[in-house]
Amino acid sequence: MRLIFLLTLCATSAFADGWAVRETDKVLDRQAVIALLEGSALTFFDDGQSKFSAGGAYSYTYANGGGTAFGAYEVGEDGTVCIAFRNGFGRCDRYVESAGRVVMLTENGERFPVRP
Repeated sequence: MRLIFLLTLCATSAFADGWAVRETDKVLDRQAVIALLEGSALTFFDDGQSKFSAGGAYSYTYANGGGTAFGAYEVGEDGTVCIAFRNGFGRCDRYVESAGRVVMLTENGERFPVRP
């Protein structure tokens, strides 16, 4: 059990160092992320849409009829949102407020603004 905790702690610390957070970004905490996501859908500027159910189910519908990917999500203590897709793929994201809008940050340093 202790080993799992340490591995989780190390992984969380590694992710925290890699996010492309700008000086002007306000990182959303766990409560703000839960309020933003649960039971809602976020639409991005490419018309892709992430849907988060209160029970932890997740789906992403690609723009232009590109299909839908399904999985489950979990919000970590630091507000990081990790998604495990049914196909075995997974990722973690952070959400920030930047210049009055919500922006999703990926582990790879990409930034995806959410449409109002």
